[in-house]
Amino acid sequence: MHVVVSGGGTGVGAEIAQTLARDGHAVTILGRTEASLAAQNLPYQICDVTDEEAVAAACMAARNDQGPIGAAIANAGAATSLPFHKMTGSDLRAMTDVNLAGVFHLWKAALPDMMEAGTGRLVAVASTAGLKGYPYVSGYCAAKHGVVGMTRALALELARTGITVNAVCPGFVETPMLDRSIANIVDKTGMAREEAAKSLAANNPQKRFVQTEEVASAVMWLLSEAAQAVNGHALSLSGGEI
Repeated sequence: MHVVVSGGGTGVGAEIAQTLARDGHAVTILGRTEASLAAQNLPYQICDVTDEEAVAAACMAARNDQGPIGAAIANAGAATSLPFHKMTGSDLRAMTDVNLAGVFHLWKAALPDMMEAGTGRLVAVASTAGLKGYPYVSGYCAAKHGVVGMTRALALELARTGITVNAVCPGFVETPMLDRSIANIVDKTGMAREEAAKSLAANNPQKRFVQTEEVASAVMWLLSEAAQAVNGHALSLSGGEI
């Protein structure tokens, strides 16, 4: 199967892409930074997921290179932390553009191949922030809730086509994005880094951070034959937080 993974140059996306490749899938990764994409030693296309035309062009190039797209993993995302009263409309749009519209753009570009084949998998890497609220990230929570809602709606639209639509919703994952969140807490509170990390891990009843390979394994299962009946699901990977 040819699988396209957005945000495939680092963190969760890179782990998903490498896991898929080891399993024998043809993989194309998308991202904005060529150096991080090239470091994965996988076919890649440079694009910004907030740009619908760029995503469509990247998927066309991927299709020409490795054949029809059988699965699209919308992983690209970003998080910023701000009190609601300090947010601007631009802050909100920045969160919805990458975290919500980015999913829409990839799925829309990849869907025609799956419709023609009568089978396929659409997966979004959302977040527990799509299932509950967290303080100081209202824009991020709004965007990720939107991803879960779009997942559930599209799953019903495509239920009889052979295409499934699902989301995985990790808690805090040990990635560069988590490092930035910890650094932000340290900068704003003066808390020691270890204490800041512990404050975030406390959200997980297992008192630890989710690992990238755990997210990749969940995505692999959703792509497998065993998950054919799993549709419109938001799978929480959170140690029991949700």
